[in-house]
Amino acid sequence: MTTVLKSVTIVDPKSAYHLQCVDIHLHGGVIGAIGENLPLPQEAQVIELPHANVSPGWFDTSVVLGEPGYEAAETITNGLKTAASSGFTEIMVQPLTLPVADNAAVLHLLHQKASGQATAIHPIGALTMGSAGQALAELYDMQQAGAVAFGDYKKGMKNANLFKIALQYVQDFNGRVLAYCEDDTLRGNGMVNEGITATRLGLKGIPSLAEELQVARNLFLLEYTGGALHIPTLSSAKSVALVREAKARGLNVTCSVAVAHLVLTDAVLENFDTRYKLSPPLRTAHDREALWEGLHDNTIDCITTDHHPVDIEYKKVEFDLAQEGSIGLESAWGTLAAVLPMELIVEKLTAGREILGLPPAVIAPGAAVNLTLFTTEGTGTFTTDQIHSTSKNAALLGLPTRGKVLGIARDKHIIVN
Repeated sequence: MTTVLKSVTIVDPKSAYHLQCVDIHLHGGVIGAIGENLPLPQEAQVIELPHANVSPGWFDTSVVLGEPGYEAAETITNGLKTAASSGFTEIMVQPLTLPVADNAAVLHLLHQKASGQATAIHPIGALTMGSAGQALAELYDMQQAGAVAFGDYKKGMKNANLFKIALQYVQDFNGRVLAYCEDDTLRGNGMVNEGITATRLGLKGIPSLAEELQVARNLFLLEYTGGALHIPTLSSAKSVALVREAKARGLNVTCSVAVAHLVLTDAVLENFDTRYKLSPPLRTAHDREALWEGLHDNTIDCITTDHHPVDIEYKKVEFDLAQEGSIGLESAWGTLAAVLPMELIVEKLTAGREILGLPPAVIAPGAAVNLTLFTTEGTGTFTTDQIHSTSKNAALLGLPTRGKVLGIARDKHIIVN
Protein backbone atom coordinates (compact mmCIF):
# COMPACT_ATOMS: atom_id res chain seq x y z
CA MET A 1 0.00 0.00 0.00
CA THR A 2 1.17 3.51 -0.77
CA THR A 3 1.44 6.06 2.02
CA VAL A 4 1.05 9.72 1.06
CA LEU A 5 2.63 12.49 3.09
CA LYS A 6 0.24 15.25 2.13
CA SER A 7 1.28 18.91 1.86
CA VAL A 8 4.63 18.72 3.62
CA THR A 9 7.43 21.27 3.28
CA ILE A 10 10.78 19.70 2.46
CA VAL A 11 13.73 21.03 4.47
CA ASP A 12 16.83 19.75 2.71
CA PRO A 13 19.25 22.12 0.96
CA LYS A 14 20.61 19.17 -1.04
CA SER A 15 17.17 18.41 -2.49
CA ALA A 16 15.71 19.96 -5.62
CA TYR A 17 12.50 20.37 -3.59
CA HIS A 18 14.04 22.40 -0.74
CA LEU A 19 11.41 24.54 1.02
CA GLN A 20 8.69 23.43 -1.42
CA CYS A 21 5.29 22.26 -0.15
CA VAL A 22 4.64 18.93 -1.88
CA ASP A 23 3.09 15.50 -1.58
CA ILE A 24 5.45 12.54 -1.09
CA HIS A 25 4.43 9.00 -1.99
CA LEU A 26 6.05 6.15 -0.06
CA HIS A 27 5.75 2.56 -1.21
CA GLY A 28 7.63 -0.54 -0.13
CA GLY A 29 10.36 1.41 1.66
CA VAL A 30 11.07 3.61 -1.36
CA ILE A 31 10.12 7.20 -2.17
CA GLY A 32 7.86 7.26 -5.23
CA ALA A 33 6.53 10.46 -6.68
CA ILE A 34 7.16 13.93 -5.25
CA GLY A 35 5.13 16.93 -6.39
CA GLU A 36 2.29 19.33 -5.76
CA ASN A 37 -1.25 17.96 -5.51
CA LEU A 38 -0.38 14.52 -6.85
CA PRO A 39 -3.31 12.19 -7.66
CA LEU A 40 -3.96 9.73 -4.85
CA PRO A 41 -3.33 6.05 -5.61
CA GLN A 42 -6.16 3.67 -4.85
CA GLU A 43 -6.33 2.54 -1.21
CA ALA A 44 -3.60 5.00 -0.24
CA GLN A 45 -2.97 5.83 3.40
CA VAL A 46 -2.94 9.61 3.64
CA ILE A 47 -1.02 11.36 6.41
CA GLU A 48 -1.84 15.04 6.56
CA LEU A 49 -0.42 16.98 9.49
CA PRO A 50 -0.77 20.75 10.04
CA HIS A 51 2.33 22.82 9.23
CA ALA A 52 4.41 19.66 8.69
CA ASN A 53 8.02 19.83 7.54
CA VAL A 54 9.99 16.81 6.36
CA SER A 55 13.77 16.46 6.35
CA PRO A 56 16.25 13.64 5.87
CA GLY A 57 16.02 11.37 8.91
CA TRP A 58 17.85 12.72 11.95
CA PHE A 59 21.04 10.95 13.03
CA ASP A 60 22.31 11.03 16.61
CA THR A 61 26.03 10.41 17.12
CA SER A 62 25.90 9.59 20.85
CA VAL A 63 23.22 7.53 22.62
CA VAL A 64 23.57 5.20 25.61
CA LEU A 65 20.98 2.41 25.66
CA GLY A 66 22.18 0.56 28.76
CA GLU A 67 21.41 -2.96 27.59
CA PRO A 68 23.15 -5.32 28.06
CA GLY A 69 23.96 -4.81 31.71
CA TYR A 70 22.15 -1.62 32.64
CA GLU A 71 18.58 -2.47 31.69
CA ALA A 72 17.27 -0.71 34.81
CA ALA A 73 18.30 2.59 33.19
CA GLU A 74 17.17 1.71 29.65
CA THR A 75 16.52 -1.21 27.33
CA ILE A 76 17.30 -1.36 23.64
CA THR A 77 13.65 -1.80 22.67
CA ASN A 78 12.34 1.14 24.71
CA GLY A 79 15.37 3.27 23.86
CA LEU A 80 14.79 2.83 20.14
CA LYS A 81 11.08 3.58 20.51
CA THR A 82 12.06 6.74 22.36
CA ALA A 83 14.50 7.68 19.60
CA ALA A 84 11.82 7.14 16.96
CA SER A 85 9.25 9.28 18.76
CA SER A 86 11.96 11.95 19.15
CA GLY A 87 12.57 12.12 15.38
CA PHE A 88 15.73 10.03 15.06
CA THR A 89 15.82 7.39 12.34
CA GLU A 90 19.38 6.29 13.13
CA ILE A 91 21.54 6.47 16.24
CA MET A 92 25.11 5.64 17.18
CA VAL A 93 25.12 3.50 20.32
CA GLN A 94 27.87 4.01 22.87
CA PRO A 95 29.79 1.01 24.29
CA LEU A 96 28.68 1.81 27.86
CA THR A 97 27.33 -1.68 28.50
CA LEU A 98 28.14 -4.62 30.75
CA PRO A 99 30.12 -6.32 29.37
CA VAL A 100 31.65 -3.37 27.53
CA ALA A 101 31.10 -3.51 23.77
CA ASP A 102 34.76 -4.23 23.04
CA ASN A 103 34.31 -7.32 20.86
CA ALA A 104 32.25 -8.57 17.94
CA ALA A 105 30.01 -10.78 20.09
CA VAL A 106 28.50 -7.83 21.98
CA LEU A 107 27.95 -5.95 18.71
CA HIS A 108 26.13 -8.93 17.24
CA LEU A 109 23.90 -8.95 20.32
CA LEU A 110 23.10 -5.26 19.87
CA HIS A 111 22.16 -5.78 16.23
CA GLN A 112 20.02 -8.77 17.12
CA LYS A 113 18.15 -6.87 19.84
CA ALA A 114 17.59 -3.86 17.56
CA SER A 115 16.39 -5.85 14.57
CA GLY A 116 13.00 -4.83 13.20
CA GLN A 117 12.85 -1.45 14.96
CA ALA A 118 11.92 1.77 13.17
CA THR A 119 15.16 3.42 14.33
CA ALA A 120 18.38 1.76 13.18
CA ILE A 121 21.51 1.47 15.31
CA HIS A 122 25.17 1.96 14.46
CA PRO A 123 27.31 0.59 17.31
CA ILE A 124 30.43 2.35 18.51
CA GLY A 125 33.08 -0.17 19.51
CA ALA A 126 35.16 0.51 22.60
CA LEU A 127 38.61 1.78 21.67
CA THR A 128 40.32 -0.13 24.48
CA MET A 129 39.62 -3.42 26.22
CA GLY A 130 36.95 -2.83 28.84
CA SER A 131 37.28 0.89 28.07
CA ALA A 132 40.13 0.79 30.59
CA GLY A 133 42.66 2.66 28.45
CA GLN A 134 45.33 -0.04 28.75
CA ALA A 135 45.25 -2.02 25.48
CA LEU A 136 43.47 -1.62 22.17
CA ALA A 137 40.28 -3.62 21.72
CA GLU A 138 39.57 -5.90 18.73
CA LEU A 139 38.99 -2.96 16.40
CA TYR A 140 39.07 -4.69 13.03
CA ASP A 141 36.86 -7.55 14.19
CA MET A 142 34.35 -5.04 15.51
CA GLN A 143 34.46 -3.09 12.26
CA GLN A 144 33.58 -6.29 10.44
CA ALA A 145 30.71 -6.77 12.91
CA GLY A 146 29.28 -3.34 12.15
CA ALA A 147 31.13 -0.86 14.38
CA VAL A 148 31.16 2.56 12.70
CA ALA A 149 33.77 4.13 14.98
CA PHE A 150 35.79 3.44 18.12
CA GLY A 151 35.90 5.31 21.40
CA ASP A 152 35.69 4.94 25.17
CA TYR A 153 32.59 6.78 26.36
CA LYS A 154 33.39 9.84 28.50
CA LYS A 155 36.96 8.68 29.09
CA GLY A 156 39.97 10.65 27.95
CA MET A 157 42.92 8.56 26.76
CA LYS A 158 45.78 9.05 29.22
CA ASN A 159 48.31 7.09 27.17
CA ALA A 160 49.33 9.32 24.26
CA ASN A 161 51.35 6.55 22.59
CA LEU A 162 48.40 4.14 22.66
CA PHE A 163 46.19 6.84 21.16
CA LYS A 164 48.80 7.41 18.45
CA ILE A 165 48.86 3.70 17.64
CA ALA A 166 45.05 3.64 17.45
CA LEU A 167 45.02 6.51 14.94
CA GLN A 168 47.57 4.68 12.84
CA TYR A 169 45.97 1.24 13.08
CA VAL A 170 42.43 2.18 12.02
CA GLN A 171 43.71 3.74 8.80
CA ASP A 172 44.17 0.22 7.40
CA PHE A 173 40.37 -0.15 7.22
CA ASN A 174 39.26 3.51 7.05
CA GLY A 175 38.21 3.56 10.68
CA ARG A 176 37.51 6.64 12.76
CA VAL A 177 38.60 7.22 16.36
CA LEU A 178 36.34 9.07 18.80
CA ALA A 179 38.30 11.01 21.38
CA TYR A 180 36.46 12.33 24.42
CA CYS A 181 38.78 15.04 25.66
CA GLU A 182 39.37 15.52 29.35
CA ASP A 183 42.59 15.36 31.33
CA ASP A 184 41.84 13.47 34.54
CA THR A 185 44.76 15.00 36.39
CA LEU A 186 43.43 18.51 35.75
CA ARG A 187 39.86 17.46 36.42
CA GLY A 188 40.77 15.99 39.79
CA ASN A 189 37.70 15.78 42.01
CA GLY A 190 35.92 18.55 40.14
CA MET A 191 32.16 18.36 39.58
CA VAL A 192 31.17 21.51 37.68
CA ASN A 193 32.80 24.16 35.53
CA GLU A 194 35.55 26.04 37.34
CA GLY A 195 34.44 29.64 37.58
CA ILE A 196 32.40 32.19 39.47
CA THR A 197 29.38 29.93 39.94
CA ALA A 198 31.42 27.03 41.31
CA THR A 199 33.28 29.33 43.70
CA ARG A 200 30.08 30.93 45.00
CA LEU A 201 28.41 27.55 45.53
CA GLY A 202 31.47 25.93 47.09
CA LEU A 203 31.64 23.18 44.45
CA LYS A 204 34.94 21.84 43.19
CA GLY A 205 35.58 23.06 39.66
CA ILE A 206 36.76 21.43 36.45
CA PRO A 207 38.76 23.97 34.43
CA SER A 208 38.03 24.21 30.72
CA LEU A 209 41.79 23.67 30.40
CA ALA A 210 41.18 20.00 31.24
CA GLU A 211 39.30 19.69 27.94
CA GLU A 212 41.39 22.09 25.88
CA LEU A 213 44.75 20.56 26.77
CA GLN A 214 43.65 17.13 25.59
CA VAL A 215 41.99 18.56 22.47
CA ALA A 216 45.31 20.20 21.60
CA ARG A 217 47.28 17.03 22.33
CA ASN A 218 44.99 14.83 20.25
CA LEU A 219 45.10 17.25 17.34
CA PHE A 220 48.91 17.21 17.43
CA LEU A 221 48.82 13.42 17.38
CA LEU A 222 46.37 13.46 14.46
CA GLU A 223 48.68 15.79 12.55
CA TYR A 224 51.53 13.36 13.19
CA THR A 225 49.71 10.15 12.28
CA GLY A 226 47.09 11.18 9.74
CA GLY A 227 43.79 9.32 9.84
CA ALA A 228 40.36 10.46 10.96
CA LEU A 229 39.37 11.83 14.36
CA HIS A 230 36.00 12.82 15.82
CA ILE A 231 35.87 14.83 19.04
CA PRO A 232 32.47 14.47 20.75
CA THR A 233 30.73 17.08 22.91
CA LEU A 234 33.02 20.09 22.82
CA SER A 235 32.08 22.53 25.55
CA SER A 236 34.54 25.44 25.69
CA ALA A 237 35.31 28.44 23.52
CA LYS A 238 39.02 27.59 23.33
CA SER A 239 38.25 24.02 22.23
CA VAL A 240 36.18 25.38 19.34
CA ALA A 241 39.06 27.68 18.36
CA LEU A 242 41.53 24.78 18.44
CA VAL A 243 39.37 22.66 16.13
CA ARG A 244 38.82 25.64 13.81
CA GLU A 245 42.58 26.09 13.48
CA ALA A 246 43.10 22.36 12.90
CA LYS A 247 40.55 22.29 10.11
CA ALA A 248 42.23 25.30 8.52
CA ARG A 249 45.46 23.26 8.49
CA GLY A 250 43.67 20.49 6.62
CA LEU A 251 43.40 17.90 9.40
CA ASN A 252 40.65 15.28 9.06
CA VAL A 253 38.87 16.18 12.30
CA THR A 254 35.18 16.50 13.05
CA CYS A 255 33.38 17.34 16.27
CA SER A 256 29.99 17.56 17.91
CA VAL A 257 28.26 19.55 20.62
CA ALA A 258 25.57 18.30 23.01
CA VAL A 259 22.14 19.91 23.08
CA ALA A 260 22.47 20.73 26.79
CA HIS A 261 25.55 22.86 26.18
CA LEU A 262 23.70 24.86 23.53
CA VAL A 263 20.71 25.72 25.73
CA LEU A 264 22.09 25.81 29.30
CA THR A 265 24.96 27.42 31.20
CA ASP A 266 26.43 26.76 34.64
CA ALA A 267 24.10 29.44 36.03
CA VAL A 268 21.43 26.72 36.47
CA LEU A 269 23.51 25.09 39.22
CA GLU A 270 22.26 27.55 41.87
CA ASN A 271 19.90 25.00 43.43
CA PHE A 272 22.42 22.12 43.44
CA ASP A 273 20.11 20.09 41.20
CA THR A 274 21.93 16.90 40.19
CA ARG A 275 20.08 16.84 36.85
CA TYR A 276 22.64 19.43 35.76
CA LYS A 277 25.66 17.33 36.66
CA LEU A 278 26.93 16.49 33.20
CA SER A 279 30.13 15.49 31.46
CA PRO A 280 31.58 17.74 30.16
CA PRO A 281 30.21 20.21 32.71
CA LEU A 282 27.93 23.06 31.70
CA ARG A 283 30.06 26.11 31.09
CA THR A 284 29.60 29.88 30.79
CA ALA A 285 27.46 32.05 28.53
CA HIS A 286 30.66 33.02 26.69
CA ASP A 287 31.38 29.37 25.95
CA ARG A 288 27.81 28.82 24.76
CA GLU A 289 28.08 31.75 22.36
CA ALA A 290 31.31 30.28 20.97
CA LEU A 291 29.53 26.95 20.44
CA TRP A 292 26.73 28.71 18.54
CA GLU A 293 29.34 30.46 16.40
CA GLY A 294 31.09 27.14 15.78
CA LEU A 295 27.86 25.69 14.44
CA HIS A 296 27.28 28.62 12.11
CA ASP A 297 30.78 28.56 10.59
CA ASN A 298 30.86 24.73 10.38
CA THR A 299 33.69 24.30 12.86
CA ILE A 300 31.23 22.08 14.76
CA ASP A 301 29.92 19.43 12.39
CA CYS A 302 26.94 18.01 14.23
CA ILE A 303 24.66 18.21 17.26
CA THR A 304 24.11 15.20 19.52
CA THR A 305 21.55 14.62 22.26
CA ASP A 306 24.29 12.85 24.26
CA HIS A 307 21.42 10.77 25.65
CA HIS A 308 22.61 8.99 28.81
CA PRO A 309 19.90 7.47 31.02
CA VAL A 310 20.86 7.30 34.69
CA ASP A 311 19.06 5.35 37.43
CA ILE A 312 17.28 7.57 39.95
CA GLU A 313 19.31 6.03 42.78
CA TYR A 314 22.46 7.56 41.27
CA LYS A 315 20.90 11.02 40.93
CA LYS A 316 18.82 11.46 44.09
CA VAL A 317 21.92 11.85 46.25
CA GLU A 318 24.26 14.63 47.33
CA PHE A 319 25.70 16.58 44.42
CA ASP A 320 29.25 15.32 44.87
CA LEU A 321 28.04 11.68 44.91
CA ALA A 322 25.68 11.95 41.94
CA GLN A 323 26.49 10.30 38.63
CA GLU A 324 26.94 12.47 35.55
CA GLY A 325 24.50 12.23 32.66
CA SER A 326 21.01 13.03 31.45
CA ILE A 327 18.50 11.80 28.91
CA GLY A 328 18.26 14.04 25.87
CA LEU A 329 16.38 12.46 22.96
CA GLU A 330 12.87 13.69 23.79
CA SER A 331 13.88 17.29 24.48
CA ALA A 332 16.29 17.79 21.59
CA TRP A 333 14.12 19.30 18.85
CA GLY A 334 11.91 21.55 20.95
CA THR A 335 14.67 23.12 23.03
CA LEU A 336 16.99 23.59 20.06
CA ALA A 337 14.24 25.16 17.94
CA ALA A 338 13.69 27.70 20.71
CA VAL A 339 17.24 29.10 20.31
CA LEU A 340 18.58 28.17 16.84
CA PRO A 341 17.35 28.47 13.21
CA MET A 342 15.42 25.51 11.81
CA GLU A 343 17.65 24.88 8.80
CA LEU A 344 20.83 24.97 10.90
CA ILE A 345 19.39 22.43 13.37
CA VAL A 346 18.33 20.07 10.58
CA GLU A 347 21.76 20.35 8.95
CA LYS A 348 23.54 19.50 12.20
CA LEU A 349 21.13 16.68 13.14
CA THR A 350 21.73 14.95 9.80
CA ALA A 351 25.48 15.49 9.29
CA GLY A 352 26.63 12.36 11.14
CA ARG A 353 26.19 10.06 8.14
CA GLU A 354 28.60 12.05 6.01
CA ILE A 355 31.16 12.11 8.82
CA LEU A 356 31.09 8.32 9.02
CA GLY A 357 30.89 7.69 5.29
CA LEU A 358 27.44 6.13 5.58
CA PRO A 359 24.88 6.33 2.75
CA PRO A 360 23.08 9.69 2.84
CA ALA A 361 19.37 10.07 3.50
CA VAL A 362 18.03 11.53 0.26
CA ILE A 363 14.64 13.06 -0.51
CA ALA A 364 14.19 12.14 -4.17
CA PRO A 365 12.12 9.68 -6.20
CA GLY A 366 13.66 6.21 -6.02
CA ALA A 367 15.55 6.87 -2.79
CA ALA A 368 15.20 4.71 0.31
CA VAL A 369 12.69 6.09 2.82
CA ASN A 370 14.55 7.84 5.65
CA LEU A 371 12.58 10.88 6.80
CA THR A 372 11.75 12.93 9.88
CA LEU A 373 8.50 14.88 10.21
CA PHE A 374 8.37 17.93 12.46
CA THR A 375 6.86 21.36 12.89
CA THR A 376 8.15 24.69 14.16
CA GLU A 377 4.66 25.92 15.03
CA GLY A 378 3.66 26.54 18.62
CA THR A 379 5.60 27.11 21.82
CA GLY A 380 5.58 25.31 25.13
CA THR A 381 7.69 23.80 27.89
CA PHE A 382 9.47 20.46 28.15
CA THR A 383 7.60 18.51 30.82
CA THR A 384 7.76 15.05 32.39
CA ASP A 385 4.76 13.79 30.41
CA GLN A 386 6.89 14.09 27.26
CA ILE A 387 9.49 11.65 28.60
CA HIS A 388 9.36 8.12 27.16
CA SER A 389 12.73 6.93 28.48
CA THR A 390 12.88 4.48 31.37
CA SER A 391 15.07 7.00 33.19
CA LYS A 392 13.30 10.26 34.00
CA ASN A 393 16.49 12.18 34.74
CA ALA A 394 16.30 15.11 32.30
CA ALA A 395 18.48 18.20 32.50
CA LEU A 396 16.24 20.15 30.14
CA LEU A 397 12.99 19.84 32.11
CA GLY A 398 11.18 23.17 32.31
CA LEU A 399 12.95 24.74 29.36
CA PRO A 400 10.93 26.60 26.69
CA THR A 401 10.30 24.71 23.46
CA ARG A 402 9.21 25.53 19.96
CA GLY A 403 7.40 23.14 17.62
CA LYS A 404 7.42 19.37 18.02
CA VAL A 405 8.36 16.10 16.35
CA LEU A 406 5.51 14.66 14.30
CA GLY A 407 7.02 11.29 13.40
CA ILE A 408 9.48 9.37 11.26
CA ALA A 409 9.49 7.12 8.22
CA ARG A 410 12.33 4.68 7.61
CA ASP A 411 12.28 1.72 5.27
CA LYS A 412 8.73 0.31 5.66
CA HIS A 413 8.26 1.77 9.16
CA ILE A 414 6.02 4.81 9.54
CA ILE A 415 5.46 6.25 13.02
CA VAL A 416 3.26 9.27 13.66
CA ASN A 417 3.21 10.78 17.17
